[in-house]
Amino acid sequence: MKADIRVCADWENAHERPVYTLADSCPDCGAAAVNSAPAPFDPEDPYGEYRRALNRRVR
Repeated sequence: MKADIRVCADWENAHERPVYTLADSCPDCGAAAVNSAPAPFDPEDPYGEYRRALNRRVR
């Protein structure tokens, strides 16, 4: 599923805070807008088992 919300790719240099948009470019500075969603879960993650075990131990 593609995320609709995008963030200005150059917000750190051009703006004080992130600028979110639905368009392909930033409405303020005209820079490209990139997907703001985090990376998807990877079922092939070789360290996922260890990370989940550590999380269970911490809880």
